[in-house]
Amino acid sequence: KPELLIRRALHTAGLRYRFHAKHLPGKPDLVFPRHRAVIFVHGCFWHQHDCHLFKWPTTRTDFWREKIGRNVVNDERATRSLLESGWRVALVWECALKGRTRLNFADAMQRLIIWIGSDEQTITIRGE
Repeated sequence: KPELLIRRALHTAGLRYRFHAKHLPGKPDLVFPRHRAVIFVHGCFWHQHDCHLFKWPTTRTDFWREKIGRNVVNDERATRSLLESGWRVALVWECALKGRTRLNFADAMQRLIIWIGSDEQTITIRGE
């Protein structure tokens, strides 16, 4: 759902993109070929974010630590590979869009829109 909100906002702003590009490392959620920019929308649980939305499960702890740990390693590898091949990378965390630390949605999208048109290599948008 957070990804759909972001897609709608960016499309309304006139930005055109492709989604889930299988040919790029990590299959970014949104790809802006014209700007050489990609956006990952990460769920705080699945990608082990240090916020109030992430809590380790109390059952099958070994399974979850391995699974989530593998996600984190894959995220780092994909980001590094994209940056090395000339892509710019944005990371939007779920807590930026929901929960008690969420940002004003319009402000968060404005930051993202400005970043897409800039030369900045990376941006991370997370809850406060």
